[in-house]
Amino acid sequence: MNYVIIGNSVAAVGAIRGIRNHDSEGTITVISRENHIAYGRPLISYLLGGTITEKRMAYLPEDFYEKNRVNLLLGSEVVGVDSDKKRVKLAAGDTVPFDKLLIATGGDPFVPPIEGMSGKEKVFTFTTWDDAAKLKGLAYDIQRVVVIGGGLIGLKAAEGLYQLEKKVTIVELADRILSAAFDRTAGRIVAKKMKANGIDVITEDTVVRIEGDGAAISGVTLKSGDFIPCDTVIVAIGVRPAAGFLKGSKVEVNRGIVVDDRMETSAKGIYAAGDVAEARDFFTSSKNPMPIWPDAYIQGDVAGVSMAGKDKGYAGGLAMNSIELFKVPTISMGITNPSDEKEFEILTYQDQENYQYRKIVLKDNLLMGAVLVGAVDRAGIFAGLIREKIDVAPFKDKLLTVDFGFIHLTKEIRSTLFAPQGKVA
Repeated sequence: MNYVIIGNSVAAVGAIRGIRNHDSEGTITVISRENHIAYGRPLISYLLGGTITEKRMAYLPEDFYEKNRVNLLLGSEVVGVDSDKKRVKLAAGDTVPFDKLLIATGGDPFVPPIEGMSGKEKVFTFTTWDDAAKLKGLAYDIQRVVVIGGGLIGLKAAEGLYQLEKKVTIVELADRILSAAFDRTAGRIVAKKMKANGIDVITEDTVVRIEGDGAAISGVTLKSGDFIPCDTVIVAIGVRPAAGFLKGSKVEVNRGIVVDDRMETSAKGIYAAGDVAEARDFFTSSKNPMPIWPDAYIQGDVAGVSMAGKDKGYAGGLAMNSIELFKVPTISMGITNPSDEKEFEILTYQDQENYQYRKIVLKDNLLMGAVLVGAVDRAGIFAGLIREKIDVAPFKDKLLTVDFGFIHLTKEIRSTLFAPQGKVA
């Protein structure tokens, strides 16, 4: 069997292991447009800030590809897929044949048209190792930065630049940072911590024009009319599934590449996993992209096992974000901002002075979501309670306590959560 994987991040790693667990003989070729082996993308802000070196970026043993007999093609961009003839076309003109293909290309940064952007030299995105390295290489020539977007990417870019002693302003269109994962209280607590460390946070506004003569940037003008002086702009609004090269193939692409619970696409023998895939949601069963690092690995594993001819279903994606900012850890999972709160029971605890907040979202005594700021103890158990649909009524009053853990769980619940099929990471 000839396996080809496009992309070389965490979904690809999950797929390689999934394949090799069931097929030790087939050939595996990984094609990546980047020039790096698989690395921890969440680490790029620490690379920028200088808290880790390039040697710490790789998260696999040095011999991973050799042991798994992977033919690694780095710096090779795929420009087309022929789903009938089963071959992949590279930008250099070469073609790579396949029996089974996995598309794990992740997402490309979304850069909207902003007046005055064209021709400006110091406008960057921040999603890859090379993005961080480029910014770090120019750090001596950067003083003031505006980050457009207050999501995970924008916040980590801001923290990395702060570590380089740059003046940073975040501009977020929503009424809070991390609006997709946080409610207003959590967003305000984290924003308060960032402001305490010198990072300005502007919400409910956006950049409408980048000012400056020629290639140089002098500042940005906001929709409100305010002007923020800066010499550098980072666009961190979000990412779009990187699937443009599939035009003309038989692979169905909606917002992402549509897959079934085996991660197979509309084209037989072609699979997708990770940020590029549009897979089933755990709660609603509707399909949508789930740009979550742990979920990408799970999807890759399912795809790899399926490609090797074995059965392994996907339980559905559970939204989960984890980020630490200025030593304040945060985790959110599941439904955190229900559209109709009357259908849910909401439990909250907050200590803003110590940057602590907990929010528990329940429905019919089932845990549907959680937001944890400052004290994230036992977050894995919360995820397990959601996935295993455990009735929390016997210990509901303990869910907000910081010491919530094994002691509050019955033997039956513990065995369910930590059985092999339901093990919490």
